[in-house]
Amino acid sequence: MKLKCYGTGWPLAVGLVASVLAGPSLAGSLTLDEALRLAETGAPSLTAQDAKIQAAGSAAIPAGELPDPKLLLGVQNYPIGGPDRWSLDQDFMTMQTVGLRQEVPNRDKRNARIEVADAAVERATAERRIERLKVRQATALAWIGAYSVERKAALLDGLNRENRLLADTVRARIAGGRAEPADAVTPKQEAAQLAERQDDLIRERAQAQAALKRWIGPAASDTPAGSLPDWPVDAQTFKHQLQHHPELAAFAPMTREAEAKVREAVSEKRSDWSWEVDYQHRGREFGDMVSVQLSWDLPLFPETRQNPKIAARQAELSQLEAEREALSREHTEQLETDLAEYQRLDRAVARNRDSLVPLAKEKAELSLASYRAGKGDLNAVVNARRELIETRLKQIDVEEQRALTGARLHFAYGDTRP
Repeated sequence: MKLKCYGTGWPLAVGLVASVLAGPSLAGSLTLDEALRLAETGAPSLTAQDAKIQAAGSAAIPAGELPDPKLLLGVQNYPIGGPDRWSLDQDFMTMQTVGLRQEVPNRDKRNARIEVADAAVERATAERRIERLKVRQATALAWIGAYSVERKAALLDGLNRENRLLADTVRARIAGGRAEPADAVTPKQEAAQLAERQDDLIRERAQAQAALKRWIGPAASDTPAGSLPDWPVDAQTFKHQLQHHPELAAFAPMTREAEAKVREAVSEKRSDWSWEVDYQHRGREFGDMVSVQLSWDLPLFPETRQNPKIAARQAELSQLEAEREALSREHTEQLETDLAEYQRLDRAVARNRDSLVPLAKEKAELSLASYRAGKGDLNAVVNARRELIETRLKQIDVEEQRALTGARLHFAYGDTRP
Protein backbone atom coordinates (compact mmCIF):
# COMPACT_ATOMS: atom_id res chain seq x y z
CA MET A 1 0.00 0.00 0.00
CA LYS A 2 1.32 3.42 -0.96
CA LEU A 3 1.02 6.33 1.38
CA LYS A 4 -0.13 9.64 -0.04
CA CYS A 5 1.46 12.89 1.09
CA TYR A 6 -0.97 15.78 1.23
CA GLY A 7 -0.24 19.49 1.53
CA THR A 8 -0.79 19.39 5.30
CA GLY A 9 2.09 16.96 5.84
CA TRP A 10 4.97 19.40 6.23
CA PRO A 11 3.13 21.91 8.40
CA LEU A 12 2.15 19.01 10.66
CA ALA A 13 5.77 17.78 10.83
CA VAL A 14 7.01 21.28 11.51
CA GLY A 15 4.39 21.64 14.24
CA LEU A 16 5.50 18.40 15.90
CA VAL A 17 9.16 19.46 15.86
CA ALA A 18 8.21 22.87 17.20
CA SER A 19 6.25 21.24 20.02
CA VAL A 20 9.35 19.23 20.99
CA LEU A 21 11.40 22.41 21.03
CA ALA A 22 8.75 24.20 23.03
CA GLY A 23 8.48 21.39 25.58
CA PRO A 24 11.02 22.73 28.11
CA SER A 25 9.18 26.05 28.18
CA LEU A 26 6.60 24.33 30.38
CA ALA A 27 9.28 24.11 33.06
CA GLY A 28 10.43 27.00 35.20
CA SER A 29 12.63 29.84 34.09
CA LEU A 30 16.32 30.17 34.89
CA THR A 31 18.13 33.49 34.96
CA LEU A 32 21.90 33.80 34.75
CA ASP A 33 22.14 35.07 38.33
CA GLU A 34 20.17 32.09 39.59
CA ALA A 35 22.37 29.69 37.61
CA LEU A 36 25.51 31.25 39.12
CA ARG A 37 24.02 31.02 42.61
CA LEU A 38 23.13 27.34 42.13
CA ALA A 39 26.61 26.60 40.80
CA GLU A 40 28.35 28.22 43.77
CA THR A 41 26.19 26.44 46.32
CA GLY A 42 26.07 23.03 44.67
CA ALA A 43 29.16 22.48 42.54
CA PRO A 44 30.94 19.32 43.82
CA SER A 45 34.34 20.75 42.92
CA LEU A 46 33.80 23.69 45.29
CA THR A 47 32.70 21.29 48.03
CA ALA A 48 35.96 19.40 47.46
CA GLN A 49 37.95 22.63 47.74
CA ASP A 50 36.18 23.50 51.01
CA ALA A 51 37.18 20.10 52.38
CA LYS A 52 40.75 20.71 51.23
CA ILE A 53 40.86 24.03 53.12
CA GLN A 54 39.50 22.32 56.22
CA ALA A 55 42.11 19.58 55.91
CA ALA A 56 44.94 22.10 55.54
CA GLY A 57 43.67 24.06 58.56
CA SER A 58 43.55 20.93 60.69
CA ALA A 59 47.02 19.89 59.55
CA ALA A 60 48.38 23.31 60.53
CA ILE A 61 47.38 22.93 64.20
CA PRO A 62 50.20 20.52 65.22
CA ALA A 63 52.77 21.92 62.79
CA GLY A 64 54.93 23.68 65.41
CA GLU A 65 54.37 21.26 68.26
CA LEU A 66 57.01 18.98 69.71
CA PRO A 67 56.88 15.31 68.74
CA ASP A 68 55.04 12.98 71.09
CA PRO A 69 57.19 11.88 74.03
CA LYS A 70 58.36 8.28 74.15
CA LEU A 71 57.85 5.90 77.05
CA LEU A 72 60.85 3.66 77.75
CA LEU A 73 60.62 0.28 79.48
CA GLY A 74 63.53 -2.07 79.91
CA VAL A 75 65.93 -4.09 81.98
CA GLN A 76 69.61 -3.22 82.31
CA ASN A 77 72.47 -5.54 83.29
CA TYR A 78 70.32 -8.66 83.39
CA PRO A 79 72.58 -11.61 84.45
CA ILE A 80 72.62 -14.68 82.23
CA GLY A 81 75.55 -16.43 83.92
CA GLY A 82 76.99 -16.97 87.39
CA PRO A 83 75.15 -17.67 90.64
CA ASP A 84 72.61 -14.82 90.06
CA ARG A 85 71.71 -15.73 86.54
CA TRP A 86 68.10 -15.29 85.43
CA SER A 87 67.36 -13.13 88.46
CA LEU A 88 66.01 -9.60 88.41
CA ASP A 89 66.85 -8.63 92.02
CA GLN A 90 69.93 -10.57 93.16
CA ASP A 91 72.67 -8.72 91.29
CA PHE A 92 73.22 -5.13 92.43
CA MET A 93 73.76 -4.00 88.81
CA THR A 94 70.41 -5.30 87.51
CA MET A 95 67.88 -2.52 87.12
CA GLN A 96 64.30 -2.42 85.91
CA THR A 97 63.97 0.84 84.00
CA VAL A 98 61.04 3.08 83.16
CA GLY A 99 61.78 6.37 81.42
CA LEU A 100 60.54 9.23 79.31
CA ARG A 101 62.25 10.68 76.26
CA GLN A 102 61.37 13.91 74.49
CA GLU A 103 62.86 14.90 71.16
CA VAL A 104 63.16 18.66 70.57
CA PRO A 105 63.64 19.89 66.98
CA ASN A 106 65.49 23.19 66.83
CA ARG A 107 63.40 26.36 66.91
CA ASP A 108 64.18 27.36 63.32
CA LYS A 109 62.84 24.05 62.09
CA ARG A 110 59.64 24.36 64.10
CA ASN A 111 59.07 27.92 62.93
CA ALA A 112 59.64 26.86 59.33
CA ARG A 113 57.12 24.03 59.71
CA ILE A 114 54.54 26.49 61.03
CA GLU A 115 55.17 28.75 58.03
CA VAL A 116 54.82 25.80 55.63
CA ALA A 117 51.51 24.79 57.22
CA ASP A 118 50.12 28.35 57.21
CA ALA A 119 51.15 28.79 53.58
CA ALA A 120 49.43 25.49 52.74
CA VAL A 121 46.16 26.89 54.16
CA GLU A 122 46.59 30.07 52.10
CA ARG A 123 47.37 27.98 49.04
CA ALA A 124 44.23 25.88 49.51
CA THR A 125 42.19 29.07 49.86
CA ALA A 126 43.74 30.47 46.67
CA GLU A 127 43.01 27.23 44.82
CA ARG A 128 39.41 27.52 45.97
CA ARG A 129 39.23 30.99 44.39
CA ILE A 130 40.58 29.53 41.14
CA GLU A 131 37.98 26.78 41.17
CA ARG A 132 35.23 29.29 41.96
CA LEU A 133 36.31 31.33 38.93
CA LYS A 134 36.22 28.23 36.73
CA VAL A 135 32.79 27.21 38.01
CA ARG A 136 31.24 30.66 37.58
CA GLN A 137 32.81 31.14 34.16
CA ALA A 138 31.81 27.69 32.89
CA THR A 139 28.27 28.15 34.24
CA ALA A 140 27.93 31.50 32.50
CA LEU A 141 29.24 30.09 29.22
CA ALA A 142 26.84 27.14 29.41
CA TRP A 143 23.88 29.41 30.24
CA ILE A 144 24.71 31.76 27.35
CA GLY A 145 24.83 28.76 25.00
CA ALA A 146 21.47 27.49 26.24
CA TYR A 147 19.92 30.96 26.01
CA SER A 148 21.11 31.36 22.41
CA VAL A 149 19.53 28.03 21.45
CA GLU A 150 16.20 29.29 22.79
CA ARG A 151 16.56 32.49 20.75
CA LYS A 152 17.13 30.46 17.60
CA ALA A 153 14.12 28.29 18.41
CA ALA A 154 11.92 31.37 18.81
CA LEU A 155 13.26 32.76 15.53
CA LEU A 156 12.49 29.56 13.63
CA ASP A 157 8.99 29.51 15.10
CA GLY A 158 8.42 32.97 13.63
CA LEU A 159 9.85 31.88 10.29
CA ASN A 160 7.47 28.93 10.23
CA ARG A 161 4.54 31.28 10.68
CA GLU A 162 5.84 33.49 7.87
CA ASN A 163 6.26 30.42 5.68
CA ARG A 164 2.62 29.49 6.21
CA LEU A 165 1.60 33.00 5.14
CA LEU A 166 3.78 32.58 2.03
CA ALA A 167 2.04 29.26 1.28
CA ASP A 168 -1.34 31.00 1.52
CA THR A 169 -0.15 33.71 -0.87
CA VAL A 170 1.11 31.13 -3.38
CA ARG A 171 -2.17 29.20 -3.27
CA ALA A 172 -4.12 32.40 -3.82
CA ARG A 173 -1.99 33.32 -6.85
CA ILE A 174 -2.34 29.84 -8.28
CA ALA A 175 -6.11 29.97 -7.79
CA GLY A 176 -6.16 33.32 -9.60
CA GLY A 177 -4.10 31.95 -12.46
CA ARG A 178 -1.18 34.27 -11.74
CA ALA A 179 1.28 31.53 -10.72
CA GLU A 180 2.35 28.11 -11.84
CA PRO A 181 1.04 25.07 -9.91
CA ALA A 182 4.67 24.02 -9.32
CA ASP A 183 5.06 27.08 -7.12
CA ALA A 184 2.99 25.31 -4.46
CA VAL A 185 5.91 22.97 -3.84
CA THR A 186 8.33 25.74 -2.86
CA PRO A 187 6.79 26.63 0.56
CA LYS A 188 6.76 22.92 1.40
CA GLN A 189 10.48 22.70 0.58
CA GLU A 190 11.10 25.72 2.77
CA ALA A 191 9.15 24.08 5.60
CA ALA A 192 11.25 20.92 5.23
CA GLN A 193 14.49 22.91 5.44
CA LEU A 194 13.23 24.73 8.53
CA ALA A 195 12.35 21.37 10.06
CA GLU A 196 15.95 20.22 9.48
CA ARG A 197 17.23 23.31 11.27
CA GLN A 198 14.87 22.62 14.15
CA ASP A 199 16.21 19.07 14.34
CA ASP A 200 19.67 20.56 14.77
CA LEU A 201 18.32 22.83 17.51
CA ILE A 202 16.91 19.83 19.37
CA ARG A 203 20.41 18.36 19.43
CA GLU A 204 21.98 21.70 20.41
CA ARG A 205 19.45 22.14 23.21
CA ALA A 206 20.28 18.72 24.65
CA GLN A 207 23.99 19.48 24.48
CA ALA A 208 23.52 22.90 26.10
CA GLN A 209 21.43 21.43 28.91
CA ALA A 210 24.03 18.72 29.50
CA ALA A 211 26.78 21.34 29.76
CA LEU A 212 24.71 23.39 32.20
CA LYS A 213 23.60 20.36 34.22
CA ARG A 214 27.24 19.62 35.05
CA TRP A 215 27.31 22.78 37.17
CA ILE A 216 23.76 23.28 38.48
CA GLY A 217 22.13 19.85 38.32
CA PRO A 218 18.46 19.29 37.42
CA ALA A 219 17.72 23.04 37.25
CA ALA A 220 19.42 23.00 33.83
CA SER A 221 16.12 21.73 32.38
CA ASP A 222 14.49 25.10 33.11
CA THR A 223 14.23 27.58 30.26
CA PRO A 224 16.90 30.32 30.29
CA ALA A 225 15.20 33.66 30.92
CA GLY A 226 16.26 37.28 30.84
CA SER A 227 18.78 38.61 28.38
CA LEU A 228 22.39 38.11 27.42
CA PRO A 229 24.79 39.62 29.98
CA ASP A 230 26.42 42.89 29.00
CA TRP A 231 29.30 43.30 31.41
CA PRO A 232 31.45 46.41 30.93
CA VAL A 233 34.69 45.73 29.08
CA ASP A 234 37.42 48.21 30.03
CA ALA A 235 40.81 47.30 28.59
CA GLN A 236 42.77 49.48 31.04
CA THR A 237 40.97 48.08 34.06
CA PHE A 238 41.47 44.53 32.89
CA LYS A 239 45.17 45.07 32.24
CA HIS A 240 45.50 46.54 35.74
CA GLN A 241 43.68 43.53 37.20
CA LEU A 242 45.79 41.07 35.22
CA GLN A 243 48.27 40.39 38.04
CA HIS A 244 45.36 39.84 40.44
CA HIS A 245 43.96 36.97 38.41
CA PRO A 246 43.29 34.09 40.86
CA GLU A 247 45.68 31.76 39.01
CA LEU A 248 48.50 34.30 39.32
CA ALA A 249 47.55 35.34 42.85
CA ALA A 250 47.85 31.69 43.92
CA PHE A 251 51.59 31.88 43.35
CA ALA A 252 51.99 34.18 46.40
CA PRO A 253 51.14 31.48 49.00
CA MET A 254 52.88 28.87 46.86
CA THR A 255 56.04 30.99 46.94
CA ARG A 256 55.76 31.51 50.71
CA GLU A 257 55.36 27.78 51.14
CA ALA A 258 58.44 27.10 48.99
CA GLU A 259 60.49 29.71 50.87
CA ALA A 260 59.49 28.16 54.18
CA LYS A 261 60.58 24.75 52.91
CA VAL A 262 63.95 26.26 52.01
CA ARG A 263 64.27 27.58 55.58
CA GLU A 264 63.25 24.19 56.93
CA ALA A 265 65.98 22.53 54.86
CA VAL A 266 68.54 25.09 56.08
CA SER A 267 67.46 24.46 59.70
CA GLU A 268 68.63 20.87 59.41
CA LYS A 269 72.17 22.20 59.66
CA ARG A 270 71.37 23.09 63.24
CA SER A 271 71.30 20.29 65.80
CA ASP A 272 68.07 18.86 67.11
CA TRP A 273 68.31 17.60 70.66
CA SER A 274 66.44 15.42 73.10
CA TRP A 275 66.25 14.78 76.82
CA GLU A 276 65.56 11.57 78.70
CA VAL A 277 64.74 10.77 82.33
CA ASP A 278 64.89 7.17 83.58
CA TYR A 279 63.88 5.67 86.89
CA GLN A 280 65.84 2.47 87.65
CA HIS A 281 64.58 0.02 90.23
CA ARG A 282 66.85 -2.58 91.85
CA GLY A 283 66.52 -5.23 94.54
CA ARG A 284 65.43 -4.28 98.07
CA GLU A 285 68.91 -4.30 99.47
CA PHE A 286 70.11 -2.00 96.71
CA GLY A 287 69.04 1.60 96.23
CA ASP A 288 67.00 2.74 93.28
CA MET A 289 68.55 5.15 90.80
CA VAL A 290 67.58 8.00 88.47
CA SER A 291 69.35 8.83 85.22
CA VAL A 292 69.12 11.97 83.11
CA GLN A 293 70.70 12.30 79.71
CA LEU A 294 70.75 14.78 76.85
CA SER A 295 71.57 14.05 73.20
CA TRP A 296 72.26 16.15 70.12
CA ASP A 297 72.26 15.44 66.40
CA LEU A 298 75.60 16.07 64.77
CA PRO A 299 75.21 17.41 61.20
CA LEU A 300 78.84 16.73 60.34
CA PHE A 301 78.44 15.91 56.66
CA PRO A 302 76.35 18.71 55.10
CA GLU A 303 77.78 18.23 51.60
CA THR A 304 76.09 14.86 51.24
CA ARG A 305 73.09 15.39 53.50
CA GLN A 306 71.75 18.90 54.18
CA ASN A 307 73.16 20.86 51.23
CA PRO A 308 71.53 18.71 48.51
CA LYS A 309 68.15 19.12 50.24
CA ILE A 310 68.64 22.88 50.40
CA ALA A 311 69.57 22.98 46.71
CA ALA A 312 66.46 20.94 45.84
CA ARG A 313 64.17 23.32 47.73
CA GLN A 314 65.80 26.35 46.14
CA ALA A 315 65.35 24.81 42.71
CA GLU A 316 61.64 24.31 43.46
CA LEU A 317 61.42 27.99 44.41
CA SER A 318 63.10 29.00 41.15
CA GLN A 319 60.70 26.72 39.29
CA LEU A 320 57.71 28.52 40.82
CA GLU A 321 59.09 31.92 39.86
CA ALA A 322 59.59 30.79 36.26
CA GLU A 323 56.14 29.16 36.10
CA ARG A 324 54.50 32.34 37.37
CA GLU A 325 56.27 34.43 34.74
CA ALA A 326 55.24 31.98 32.02
CA LEU A 327 51.62 32.01 33.20
CA SER A 328 51.64 35.81 33.42
CA ARG A 329 52.75 36.04 29.78
CA GLU A 330 50.13 33.50 28.78
CA HIS A 331 47.38 35.51 30.48
CA THR A 332 48.68 38.73 28.91
CA GLU A 333 48.46 37.13 25.48
CA GLN A 334 44.99 35.73 26.20
CA LEU A 335 43.75 39.07 27.52
CA GLU A 336 44.94 41.00 24.48
CA THR A 337 43.51 38.34 22.17
CA ASP A 338 40.13 38.36 23.92
CA LEU A 339 40.00 42.16 23.94
CA ALA A 340 40.68 42.29 20.20
CA GLU A 341 38.10 39.57 19.58
CA TYR A 342 35.52 41.36 21.72
CA GLN A 343 36.04 44.60 19.79
CA ARG A 344 35.62 42.74 16.49
CA LEU A 345 32.46 41.03 17.72
CA ASP A 346 31.11 44.31 19.08
CA ARG A 347 31.48 45.89 15.66
CA ALA A 348 29.93 42.81 14.04
CA VAL A 349 26.93 42.97 16.36
CA ALA A 350 26.39 46.65 15.54
CA ARG A 351 26.79 45.99 11.81
CA ASN A 352 24.26 43.15 11.86
CA ARG A 353 21.80 45.10 13.99
CA ASP A 354 22.02 48.40 12.12
CA SER A 355 22.71 47.27 8.57
CA LEU A 356 22.71 43.63 7.54
CA VAL A 357 19.49 42.49 9.24
CA PRO A 358 17.40 45.55 8.25
CA LEU A 359 18.64 45.31 4.67
CA ALA A 360 17.91 41.58 4.44
CA LYS A 361 14.46 42.16 5.95
CA GLU A 362 13.75 44.97 3.51
CA LYS A 363 14.86 42.85 0.59
CA ALA A 364 12.61 39.97 1.66
CA GLU A 365 9.63 42.31 2.10
CA LEU A 366 10.18 43.98 -1.29
CA SER A 367 10.54 40.63 -3.02
CA LEU A 368 7.32 39.37 -1.45
CA ALA A 369 5.49 42.57 -2.31
CA SER A 370 6.64 42.32 -5.93
CA TYR A 371 5.54 38.69 -6.08
CA ARG A 372 2.11 39.54 -4.70
CA ALA A 373 1.81 42.34 -7.25
CA GLY A 374 2.73 39.94 -10.03
CA LYS A 375 6.00 41.72 -10.84
CA GLY A 376 8.46 39.17 -9.42
CA ASP A 377 8.98 35.45 -9.31
CA LEU A 378 8.85 33.08 -6.36
CA ASN A 379 12.55 32.16 -6.55
CA ALA A 380 13.51 35.75 -5.74
CA VAL A 381 11.21 35.64 -2.69
CA VAL A 382 12.69 32.34 -1.50
CA ASN A 383 16.27 33.50 -1.97
CA ALA A 384 15.59 36.73 -0.12
CA ARG A 385 13.94 34.81 2.74
CA ARG A 386 16.91 32.44 2.98
CA GLU A 387 19.27 35.39 3.14
CA LEU A 388 17.16 36.86 5.94
CA ILE A 389 17.17 33.57 7.84
CA GLU A 390 20.94 33.26 7.58
CA THR A 391 21.44 36.89 8.58
CA ARG A 392 19.21 36.59 11.66
CA LEU A 393 20.84 33.37 12.74
CA LYS A 394 24.25 34.95 12.22
CA GLN A 395 23.16 37.87 14.36
CA ILE A 396 22.29 35.48 17.21
CA ASP A 397 25.62 33.67 16.76
CA VAL A 398 27.62 36.91 16.82
CA GLU A 399 25.79 38.18 19.90
CA GLU A 400 26.41 34.81 21.57
CA GLN A 401 30.12 34.90 20.74
CA ARG A 402 30.39 38.45 22.07
CA ALA A 403 28.63 37.43 25.29
CA LEU A 404 30.93 34.39 25.66
CA THR A 405 34.04 36.51 25.17
CA GLY A 406 32.69 39.13 27.57
CA ALA A 407 32.03 36.42 30.17
CA ARG A 408 35.59 35.13 29.94
CA LEU A 409 36.93 38.65 30.38
CA HIS A 410 34.55 39.52 33.19
CA PHE A 411 35.16 36.48 35.36
CA ALA A 412 38.92 36.56 34.79
CA TYR A 413 39.55 40.27 35.31
CA GLY A 414 36.30 42.04 36.23
CA ASP A 415 34.73 39.90 38.95
CA THR A 416 37.06 40.61 41.88
CA ARG A 417 34.86 39.15 44.63
CA PRO A 418 36.70 36.55 46.81
